[in-house]
Amino acid sequence: MKDEYRGLVQAHSRYLTGDKRDARIRIEGNCDERGSREYNLALGQRRAEAVKKVMTVLGVSDSRIETTSYGEEKPVAQGHDEQAWSQNRRADIKYAGE
Repeated sequence: MKDEYRGLVQAHSRYLTGDKRDARIRIEGNCDERGSREYNLALGQRRAEAVKKVMTVLGVSDSRIETTSYGEEKPVAQGHDEQAWSQNRRADIKYAGE
């Protein structure tokens, strides 16, 4: 995980270990369009698992976190350049019910 996102993940972890002790989340790993479908699904899963690992180290129970990968299937940026690709390489944290 990039250092620039560590604070955001820490904030979610504090929220989940404080005010929302019963909340469940899903971490959705995403990739850019480059690579095969299988490669991108595996990469998205590794990305989601990396965020989960940080959150569990910060005290969020493993049983409250589900991970999944969408690979390249849910881009947030359309385009075929580094700017679009960098936006599509991400892990989204979704709270149950979203």
